[in-house]
Amino acid sequence: MSVIYNITNALEKLNIKYKINEPLAQYTSFKIGGECKLMVIPKSEDEIIYTLKLINENNLKKLILGNGSNVLISDDGFDGVIVLLGNDFSDIKLIDEDTVFASAGASLSRLCTFAMQNSLSGLEFAYGIPGTVGGAVYMNAGAYGGEIKDVLKSAYHITDKLNSENKSAEDLDLSYRHSFYSDKDYVITGAVFKLKKGNRDEIKAIMTETMNKRKSKQPLEYPSAGSTFKRPEGAFAAKLIDDCGLKGKTVGGAVVSEKHSGFVINKGNATCKDVLELIDIIKNEVKTKTGFTLECEVKYIK
Repeated sequence: MSVIYNITNALEKLNIKYKINEPLAQYTSFKIGGECKLMVIPKSEDEIIYTLKLINENNLKKLILGNGSNVLISDDGFDGVIVLLGNDFSDIKLIDEDTVFASAGASLSRLCTFAMQNSLSGLEFAYGIPGTVGGAVYMNAGAYGGEIKDVLKSAYHITDKLNSENKSAEDLDLSYRHSFYSDKDYVITGAVFKLKKGNRDEIKAIMTETMNKRKSKQPLEYPSAGSTFKRPEGAFAAKLIDDCGLKGKTVGGAVVSEKHSGFVINKGNATCKDVLELIDIIKNEVKTKTGFTLECEVKYIK
């Protein structure tokens, strides 16, 4: 505990916000997870770099967390430091008439709304994706025929050497659920999006239609981490799961959604153990009965 005490003392000197022994379920869309030893909530790039420096000097584990929409955190919590990039690090601003900068902690939906309010088109597909800008760039988030790579101009990050850098989208190796950052210990701090001038009412109508599609097809009324599995080549995860008769399959409070089989939902006090066990059952059944190997899209944190 002395290490944490020393770190919090250092944070206090610079008035950097933090929390000790913080329950993590409230920070994830799955509403699952134990406590973390220390959560730091920076509000600037300098504060992020300073926090990372303290973490490195004390050889502590770290997790960069945004909206927690694609993670499953252990019931035992996280034995390290969580750097939360959320509302305190969420600036959005126009750079010019069709270009927008957003900090990593800004929610995608808020970015989409900002673009619409400025009559900028291109981000309609992302409306309702429950993640942050940083997470969306990290995994090249996509839906309804659109992907972040379609509108991303560049991204800002902090390297593993704690240097600030900027990379153009062409150099980010963006592909299905993958980016340059997938294999790097870098922290995305912001992104620049190149959009197109459009009609505000038309943009708003498309966003409303997109959200209605999500509500009708996805179990948004229950906590989840979105699509549980990546799309296997030559098939669709939800159909494979359906074909195996797994719709409604339950382990504890974890359930394969009746509305969309590609979602494992928390239907009532599900534990991380429940979800992991159900994911294993799904993967084994699908492999045995169809020959397809499902790859989990949700990041397990322990």
